[in-house]
Amino acid sequence: MPELFQMRICFKRESFLFKYCFNVKTLIHTSIIQEKLKSKGLKVTPQRSGVLEAVYTLRNHPTAEQIIDFVREKNPNVATGTVYKTLDTFVKNGVIRKVRTADEATRYDGILSNHHHLFSTDNDHIEDYENEELDTLLNDFFKKIPLKILR
Repeated sequence: MPELFQMRICFKRESFLFKYCFNVKTLIHTSIIQEKLKSKGLKVTPQRSGVLEAVYTLRNHPTAEQIIDFVREKNPNVATGTVYKTLDTFVKNGVIRKVRTADEATRYDGILSNHHHLFSTDNDHIEDYENEELDTLLNDFFKKIPLKILR
Protein backbone atom coordinates (compact mmCIF):
# COMPACT_ATOMS: atom_id res chain seq x y z
CA MET A 1 0.00 0.00 0.00
CA PRO A 2 1.32 3.44 -0.78
CA GLU A 3 2.64 5.44 2.11
CA LEU A 4 0.50 8.45 2.77
CA PHE A 5 1.97 11.55 4.25
CA GLN A 6 -0.24 13.90 6.18
CA MET A 7 0.69 17.48 6.57
CA ARG A 8 -1.33 20.63 6.75
CA ILE A 9 -0.20 23.54 4.65
CA CYS A 10 -1.46 26.99 5.54
CA PHE A 11 -0.69 30.37 4.10
CA LYS A 12 -2.15 33.82 4.28
CA ARG A 13 -2.01 36.69 1.91
CA GLU A 14 -0.43 39.70 3.48
CA SER A 15 -3.12 42.04 2.21
CA PHE A 16 -5.91 39.94 3.65
CA LEU A 17 -6.42 38.25 6.96
CA PHE A 18 -7.68 35.07 5.31
CA LYS A 19 -5.89 31.89 6.09
CA TYR A 20 -6.00 29.13 3.49
CA CYS A 21 -5.38 25.60 4.64
CA PHE A 22 -5.56 22.33 2.84
CA ASN A 23 -4.63 18.80 3.64
CA VAL A 24 -1.76 17.49 1.52
CA LYS A 25 -2.70 13.92 2.42
CA THR A 26 -5.76 14.19 0.19
CA LEU A 27 -3.72 15.52 -2.72
CA ILE A 28 -1.03 12.87 -2.43
CA HIS A 29 -3.61 10.16 -1.87
CA THR A 30 -5.52 11.21 -5.00
CA SER A 31 -2.40 11.29 -7.14
CA ILE A 32 -1.30 7.88 -5.87
CA ILE A 33 -4.71 6.40 -6.66
CA GLN A 34 -4.78 7.93 -10.13
CA GLU A 35 -1.25 6.74 -10.88
CA LYS A 36 -2.04 3.23 -9.62
CA LEU A 37 -5.07 2.96 -11.91
CA LYS A 38 -3.17 4.35 -14.91
CA SER A 39 -0.22 2.01 -14.33
CA LYS A 40 -2.61 -0.95 -14.58
CA GLY A 41 -4.11 0.39 -17.79
CA LEU A 42 -7.40 1.33 -16.15
CA LYS A 43 -9.40 4.45 -16.85
CA VAL A 44 -9.54 6.83 -13.89
CA THR A 45 -13.17 7.44 -12.91
CA PRO A 46 -14.67 8.91 -9.75
CA GLN A 47 -16.17 5.52 -8.91
CA ARG A 48 -12.88 3.63 -9.30
CA SER A 49 -10.98 6.30 -7.39
CA GLY A 50 -13.54 6.16 -4.59
CA VAL A 51 -13.38 2.38 -4.30
CA LEU A 52 -9.57 2.31 -4.26
CA GLU A 53 -9.49 5.16 -1.75
CA ALA A 54 -11.81 3.11 0.46
CA VAL A 55 -9.53 0.05 0.32
CA TYR A 56 -6.47 2.15 1.18
CA THR A 57 -8.17 4.24 3.86
CA LEU A 58 -10.17 1.55 5.65
CA ARG A 59 -7.11 -0.68 5.84
CA ASN A 60 -7.90 -3.81 7.89
CA HIS A 61 -9.03 -5.65 4.77
CA PRO A 62 -12.51 -4.18 4.35
CA THR A 63 -15.53 -6.10 3.11
CA ALA A 64 -17.44 -4.96 0.03
CA GLU A 65 -20.17 -3.64 2.32
CA GLN A 66 -17.67 -1.50 4.26
CA ILE A 67 -16.28 -0.19 0.98
CA ILE A 68 -19.79 0.64 -0.28
CA ASP A 69 -20.55 2.56 2.92
CA PHE A 70 -17.29 4.52 2.64
CA VAL A 71 -17.82 5.36 -1.04
CA ARG A 72 -21.42 6.46 -0.45
CA GLU A 73 -20.35 8.94 2.22
CA LYS A 74 -18.79 11.03 -0.55
CA ASN A 75 -20.92 9.89 -3.46
CA PRO A 76 -24.33 8.53 -2.37
CA ASN A 77 -25.38 7.77 -5.95
CA VAL A 78 -22.81 5.02 -6.57
CA ALA A 79 -24.63 1.77 -7.23
CA THR A 80 -23.83 -1.37 -5.26
CA GLY A 81 -23.23 -3.25 -8.51
CA THR A 82 -20.70 -0.64 -9.62
CA VAL A 83 -18.66 -1.18 -6.46
CA TYR A 84 -18.72 -4.99 -6.86
CA LYS A 85 -17.75 -4.75 -10.55
CA THR A 86 -14.97 -2.31 -9.70
CA LEU A 87 -13.61 -4.62 -7.00
CA ASP A 88 -13.64 -7.54 -9.46
CA THR A 89 -11.86 -5.40 -12.07
CA PHE A 90 -9.23 -4.39 -9.51
CA VAL A 91 -8.61 -8.00 -8.48
CA LYS A 92 -8.35 -9.17 -12.12
CA ASN A 93 -5.90 -6.38 -12.94
CA GLY A 94 -3.70 -6.82 -9.87
CA VAL A 95 -4.64 -3.53 -8.21
CA ILE A 96 -5.82 -5.26 -5.01
CA ARG A 97 -6.11 -8.81 -3.70
CA LYS A 98 -9.12 -10.75 -2.52
CA VAL A 99 -8.75 -12.37 0.92
CA ARG A 100 -11.07 -14.97 2.38
CA THR A 101 -11.44 -15.38 6.12
CA ALA A 102 -12.08 -18.60 8.02
CA ASP A 103 -15.83 -18.02 7.78
CA GLU A 104 -15.49 -17.52 4.00
CA ALA A 105 -16.12 -13.78 4.15
CA THR A 106 -14.50 -11.93 1.27
CA ARG A 107 -12.25 -9.03 2.20
CA TYR A 108 -9.95 -6.87 0.09
CA ASP A 109 -6.27 -6.07 0.55
CA GLY A 110 -4.46 -3.10 -0.98
CA ILE A 111 -1.03 -4.41 -0.01
CA LEU A 112 0.40 -6.39 -2.90
CA SER A 113 3.82 -7.17 -1.46
CA ASN A 114 4.41 -10.63 -0.03
CA HIS A 115 2.95 -10.84 3.47
CA HIS A 116 0.89 -13.07 5.73
CA HIS A 117 -2.41 -12.52 7.49
CA LEU A 118 -3.06 -13.11 11.15
CA PHE A 119 -6.79 -13.47 11.73
CA SER A 120 -8.52 -13.00 15.08
CA THR A 121 -11.73 -14.99 15.38
CA ASP A 122 -12.65 -12.91 18.43
CA ASN A 123 -13.17 -9.68 16.51
CA ASP A 124 -12.66 -10.57 12.81
CA HIS A 125 -9.53 -8.41 12.75
CA ILE A 126 -6.89 -9.24 10.14
CA GLU A 127 -3.36 -8.10 10.85
CA ASP A 128 -0.68 -7.98 8.16
CA TYR A 129 2.52 -9.77 9.09
CA GLU A 130 5.82 -9.67 7.22
CA ASN A 131 8.67 -12.00 8.09
CA GLU A 132 11.35 -13.06 5.61
CA GLU A 133 12.43 -15.96 7.81
CA LEU A 134 8.89 -17.34 7.78
CA ASP A 135 8.73 -16.87 4.00
CA THR A 136 11.92 -18.89 3.57
CA LEU A 137 10.69 -21.58 5.94
CA LEU A 138 7.40 -21.94 4.06
CA ASN A 139 9.09 -21.94 0.65
CA ASP A 140 11.51 -24.65 1.76
CA PHE A 141 8.70 -26.67 3.30
CA PHE A 142 6.53 -26.64 0.17
CA LYS A 143 9.49 -27.49 -2.07
CA LYS A 144 9.94 -30.71 -0.07
CA ILE A 145 6.30 -31.57 0.52
CA PRO A 146 3.79 -30.98 -2.26
CA LEU A 147 0.74 -28.92 -1.39
CA LYS A 148 -2.45 -31.00 -1.20
CA ILE A 149 -5.65 -29.06 -1.74
CA LEU A 150 -8.57 -30.50 0.19
CA ARG A 151 -12.09 -29.67 -0.89
